[in-house]
Amino acid sequence: MKDLGVLKGQGLVEYALILTFVAVVVVIILAFFGPAISGVFSNIIAGL
Repeated sequence: MKDLGVLKGQGLVEYALILTFVAVVVVIILAFFGPAISGVFSNIIAGL
């Protein structure tokens, strides 16, 4: 039988890896679509 503390630690590491992966994906998406998003906001501000 495994120690419960080891299992909790493993779960925390898995969550940290998932969060890191999601953060990297968000940064990559913003790098590609950042200028387009900026243009959309600029058009909205200009329309006001």
